[in-house]
Amino acid sequence: MEVRSKWNFEGKEEAKKASACTIRSYLDTLNESINKNDTTRSVIPLSHGDPSGFPSFRTSKVSENALLDALQSAQYNGYPRNLDIFHASRSIAEYLSRDYPYKLSPNDVLVTAGAKQAIDVLITALAVPGANILLPRPGYPAYEALATFNRLEMRHYDLLPEQDWEVDIDGLEALADDRTVAMVVINPGNPCGNVYKREHLKKIAEAASKLGMLVISDEAYGHLVFGSNPFVPMGVFGEIAPILTIGSISKRWLVPGWRFGWIVMCDPNDILKKHGVAESIKNYHNISVGPPTLTLGAITRILAETPEDFYSNTINLLRKAAGICYAGLREIPCFTPYKSQGSMFLMAKLNMPLLEGIDNDMEFCTRLAREESVIVLPGEALGLKNWVRVTFAVEISALEDGLSRIKAFCFRNAKQQ
Repeated sequence: MEVRSKWNFEGKEEAKKASACTIRSYLDTLNESINKNDTTRSVIPLSHGDPSGFPSFRTSKVSENALLDALQSAQYNGYPRNLDIFHASRSIAEYLSRDYPYKLSPNDVLVTAGAKQAIDVLITALAVPGANILLPRPGYPAYEALATFNRLEMRHYDLLPEQDWEVDIDGLEALADDRTVAMVVINPGNPCGNVYKREHLKKIAEAASKLGMLVISDEAYGHLVFGSNPFVPMGVFGEIAPILTIGSISKRWLVPGWRFGWIVMCDPNDILKKHGVAESIKNYHNISVGPPTLTLGAITRILAETPEDFYSNTINLLRKAAGICYAGLREIPCFTPYKSQGSMFLMAKLNMPLLEGIDNDMEFCTRLAREESVIVLPGEALGLKNWVRVTFAVEISALEDGLSRIKAFCFRNAKQQ
């Protein structure tokens, strides 16, 4: 039988481009570089924000019991019921309203399969022909990937490392035009570990109002702060400009595999509703996948009953690890690290002239993986070449071992004076 040579379908080029700029794509490349013959040392993952596999970063007993009880009740084995979704949305609204000057309603909340799906819903709903969106540089590349896939034009504003990674508001305003629909703010910061002061967040909201755009506030690392600045949710300024808040239980509760997050419309002036944006978001949300029913059945107890000492223990562990990471990198001449005040990361600049035979951050990370079995993320993946993002949310012993290997690698590859 002769096989037809021409068919009426082909791959989507945007999917290829979008996939290439994801963290997963970079980590796949780095993991393929690991020396498989190095069987005496374990791989140390200082590259991504999932510490759940380490004993010190186990979720609370309350969360585990809530999920187990939901499973054993046999009430959450099917598709989510409307009542289940309402109870979850009400619990999220009550949990977040503690930090807001106004009360959120369950109608303001959409439950999602983690923060990643929340990003997908918002970017897709906003991607109308001719629109553009302002993204931070450095930033979280899921936004670039989904904007690329949806053919939404991206414009990048700078974060200022010497000013605690604050937004360059003058630069932001210069990028915007009458087709700019939104800007993305990530606070606490991924990848930078920034925690913005209330005054700076207010300036961002005022700039958004001036420019006629909404703010997507990515708060996946909400409350994971250990510096001098407290966490302030962007939704506090919802009366200045409409805010779409993204959150999840992945980071604060250390359960990214449970796939539960939310979108909250912080818009007491109903601007999103008047302009049809709220409807568009809800329409796309209706045709996309939702969170696991099992987690939906546990979320009310997780949010209401998790003890404060669980949160404080996590913060103390992150504070200690962040200090060790910063101090360890400062001892290595080819690094200029910047202190983290929150999340699970810090950024460090590579002083390339001090290294022999290594031309850029991707080559640095690839060789580090091959020679020392340590994975760190190249800044290229985040929009900032010749930097690296280092995750310190691992066991302290693994972090110290990883820093020791990085130090050995850098001294071995140092340019001779």
